[in-house]
Amino acid sequence: MVEGPHPPSLNLPPDLKQEQWRILRNSSAGLLFCVLVLAGAYWLLPFFFRLPGDDIGDLITFWSGSALLTMFWVLVGFSMVSRGRRHSLDDIRGSAFALPSPRIAIYVAFLQNTVEQALMAVIVQIAVLLLAGAWTVPLVAGQVLLFAIGRVTFLAGYPKGAGARAFGLAVTALPTLAGFIVALGALVASAIP
Repeated sequence: MVEGPHPPSLNLPPDLKQEQWRILRNSSAGLLFCVLVLAGAYWLLPFFFRLPGDDIGDLITFWSGSALLTMFWVLVGFSMVSRGRRHSLDDIRGSAFALPSPRIAIYVAFLQNTVEQALMAVIVQIAVLLLAGAWTVPLVAGQVLLFAIGRVTFLAGYPKGAGARAFGLAVTALPTLAGFIVALGALVASAIP
């Protein structure tokens, strides 16, 4: 998205410290929610579903489904922007000709953030599955669920400011960060004789 002035219809935070506090509070709530969901996925999914083992073909097949479900949210963002552009005289010519109008600005920001988050998520998903092994399958499934919840809550909170969208961003990004750390640890461990 091209940087530019914020649409006048968005409410600016009345106090930076207050908004920073809201970000911290809602991100912390997101972290706690992630821990609960991932722990639940790790302990409960093996009782209810037949999960893939360490066979590389099974892991890649599982990753393909996980990546597809993650990329669904890119399609959602794309369709919101596309529909908004088709119904707005200010936006129909495209982003090469003008900044997004207030009518689609939030959708454009959602799409951009979702593309960034999805790229990182799908790469980390395959890395953690192949480097750390089948024990991470329930965690990747939990990450896909959290990605969906994170995108919905991020979009719902966006018009209300950074503090309101912080929960959604945390729930989207923190499982990817955790997966990155696990995959990196597995890579390092595999290189140590």
